[in-house]
Amino acid sequence: MPKIFRGNEYKVLLYRLLLAYVFYFFARLLFFIYNASLLNISSTYEFFRLYYHGLAFDTTAILYSNGLFIILSIIPAVVNTKRSYQNMLFYVYFICNITIWSTNFIDLIYYRFIFSRTTFAVMDSLEHESNKMVLFSNFLVNYWHVFLLLFVLSAGWIYLYKKVKVRPETPMIHGKYFIFSTVAFLGIVTLAIGGIRGDFKKSTRPINLLDANRHVTNVSQGDFVLNTPFAIIRTLNVNTFKNVYMVSDKDIETYVQPIKEYHNNPASKPNVVVLIMESNGREYFGSFNKNQNIPGFKGYTPFVDSLAQHSLIFTNAYANGFKSIHGMSSILAGVPSFKDAYTSSAFVKQKTQSLVSVLKEEGYDTSFFHGAPNGSMGFLGFGNILGIEHYYGKTEYNNDADFDGVWGIWDEPFFHYMKTVLDKKPQPFMATLFSVSSHEPYKVPEKYAGKFPKGDVNIHEGIGYSDYALRQFFAAAEKEPWFKNTIFVLVADHANTIFYDEYRKEFMRNTVPILFYTADERFKGVNDDWAQQIDIYPTILDMIGYQKPFRSWGRSLINEGGQEPFVIKFSANLYQYMSGNYICTFDGKKVVGFYDKDDKGMLNNLISKRTPEMEILEIKVKSFIQDYMNRIVDKKLDI
Repeated sequence: MPKIFRGNEYKVLLYRLLLAYVFYFFARLLFFIYNASLLNISSTYEFFRLYYHGLAFDTTAILYSNGLFIILSIIPAVVNTKRSYQNMLFYVYFICNITIWSTNFIDLIYYRFIFSRTTFAVMDSLEHESNKMVLFSNFLVNYWHVFLLLFVLSAGWIYLYKKVKVRPETPMIHGKYFIFSTVAFLGIVTLAIGGIRGDFKKSTRPINLLDANRHVTNVSQGDFVLNTPFAIIRTLNVNTFKNVYMVSDKDIETYVQPIKEYHNNPASKPNVVVLIMESNGREYFGSFNKNQNIPGFKGYTPFVDSLAQHSLIFTNAYANGFKSIHGMSSILAGVPSFKDAYTSSAFVKQKTQSLVSVLKEEGYDTSFFHGAPNGSMGFLGFGNILGIEHYYGKTEYNNDADFDGVWGIWDEPFFHYMKTVLDKKPQPFMATLFSVSSHEPYKVPEKYAGKFPKGDVNIHEGIGYSDYALRQFFAAAEKEPWFKNTIFVLVADHANTIFYDEYRKEFMRNTVPILFYTADERFKGVNDDWAQQIDIYPTILDMIGYQKPFRSWGRSLINEGGQEPFVIKFSANLYQYMSGNYICTFDGKKVVGFYDKDDKGMLNNLISKRTPEMEILEIKVKSFIQDYMNRIVDKKLDI
């Protein structure tokens, strides 16, 4: 029978869109199951309360994914109900939906490493990897259950889609048909635009990642409210590096002190060796956890723990980013990464004063060692921007017999390779090593099977192996003439898999060890003050007696009486500024919380009980962000 109104088509369209909500629910449920210990959701009521608020983010993602499908389903035409047309819609629907929805499954695993939903910035990390298929195959093998869940749910989605079909009807070629279809088309498109924005209010902007924290009792719950497609879509080609003006230049000069100058030590030119240990979170080191009072605590780094007794160590240190390349920029250049990675931004290709450039000017030979395929992680490209003279990677090592099959050369032989290269270097030299073996898939060489404790989570055995590789490196290096004239720095790029509940707390995430060692032990002791990766660059310059002005957002960790200890990092879609007795959380425009420095779980927001110290803390975080943004955007990272 010829038709004028298209009720059946609209009902079927609604059914198909509701199916997407169902499978977004399953994806969020799996995200909770895989990461429950990190999300602080304590009851069924809280689960569904947060899920309710997450529907707005699901709506945006679903409508973005189905925009083409919706238009093709309701466009005023006379072929919509034909079998061939519906078959075409089937492929449009699932190509768009499954491709975007499946990104949720990335964070079943990846969330435990970065403590936030994956954003579009992940593409920057992947583009530098030459062995993408190897990495994918390895992920497929180790996390087969994720792929199985993806396949099973996708098959169920397809099955349910096919259960309800559009009836084949012949439309009446009549003005009423086209008028009704056009009005319905415009109405549905308008509703879709409102759904994508989050509401129809002219006064509000489209919802973004920060809005996920509006209804939570703990900031980590914001990642449960979000979904990964939304996080990726909302960060497509988004530039968060913009000039900001919140405080005066005097405030920046007082609280940030972006231009440093030290006169604490006599000028000298010792070698500098920076050891950046992949994924070596502070949790794994016994020497850095003596005062944490964690019941039954076990460490996995006997060599570093023994070295710590002869070193200056900082037991309350943090990473200034959450990826390996963020660690490189924070440690060597003193440039942290916050909401978006500086190294992924349009502003990275600018002259940047750094530990590398300063030491080069002082006559140092500079080199970077990383046993992965050259260019992996973006290290080679960023190293070139900093002016590192020599890059030693898997290519230069030139012996695939020691390749771990996934990431790069095993740590033990590659550490030894660095030592043999340094033996031939003219002094003074600066060398940076970025380790490989404590990376997923957390394997150790077959000859060491059973040598290191398996521990409680998958990374512990690999941490033990990398610690052993360090032991072998130091044992060999201390026999060389250059060893006694070298400052060694040990730090991690970021944290990794968590076992102890203490490190699941929001303000304990992404903590790292920082250790300085010299053979004469002139820097020795245990310091519990706030410390961070960006402090390493100014600390080394202070240690060697560099007495010229230089740009740094960090502070010297050995300059007593200097800038007050602090940490700034980005987590749970908020800046977190730690200093003195409090931790301040800042959303980029306003302060949203103050917490006691010992309230690492964010249990008691003190914002309603402001003190003068809190007021100063607010000025400090605004000053830091303003100087950070403006120097990057205005290309003033050189002095």
